[in-house]
Amino acid sequence: MLRFAFWTLLALNGAVFAYGQGYFGTASGGGEHEPERLKRQFNTAKMTLLTNAQADALARQASAAAAEATGTQAAISGAAGAPAAATPAAAAAPAAVTEPAAPIIACTEIGTFDVSEARRFDTRLATLALGDRQSRQAQQEQDVSSFLVNIPPQGSKEAAEHKAEELRNLGVTDFYILQGDSPLRFALSLGVFKTEAGAQARLAQLTKQGVRTARITPRGPQSTVYSYRFRNITEPVRTQIVTLAGAIGTFETRSCR
Repeated sequence: MLRFAFWTLLALNGAVFAYGQGYFGTASGGGEHEPERLKRQFNTAKMTLLTNAQADALARQASAAAAEATGTQAAISGAAGAPAAATPAAAAAPAAVTEPAAPIIACTEIGTFDVSEARRFDTRLATLALGDRQSRQAQQEQDVSSFLVNIPPQGSKEAAEHKAEELRNLGVTDFYILQGDSPLRFALSLGVFKTEAGAQARLAQLTKQGVRTARITPRGPQSTVYSYRFRNITEPVRTQIVTLAGAIGTFETRSCR
């Protein structure tokens, strides 16, 4: 019995030793023993032994290649994240200068022009396209040719006759009652004079005689004249308007509200 146990343990130890040496093959089924596989893996026939100097040179080449690769990657990353540097031309370029806006003129008035002058002025102003910033006013103007000393209209012929009687009583006899459809109908004319000074002298004489209601009225043909107002314009535009007006005729320029 002891003999049987001895031989059994011996056989098991031998099987374990053979398995460890690869005599039974590998689990992959390749059919190779472990010593043979190790010999093929190392392939000692193709190995080259290096000296210490050759090994150091290869190590330095590997370190230099690794450092160069690291520097290239850092340069690429920095270029992607950093803003582009300004070129010398861009750095030297001066900053843009903003010109101050021209002041706005609230209102300016130009005039006066007769009918034909106003027509020509309108044509020239159209080139400026001022729109509602431009307006035109018409007014009546009298070309004074004489001065009338008179007592204002009395409203009726009877009232005029009554006033005439008062004048006679004051010793004034050089007068007549105005007729017709004029605004001076039933006024009493006391003299017509070429100059205002002559009319003033006659009025002073009548005052000494006790006439208190006499007055001086300029006489002459009436005509329509035009003046222009311009609002919210700049000084350069005003200069253009004045230049256009100067090509038309004589005019005055004044501020307005």
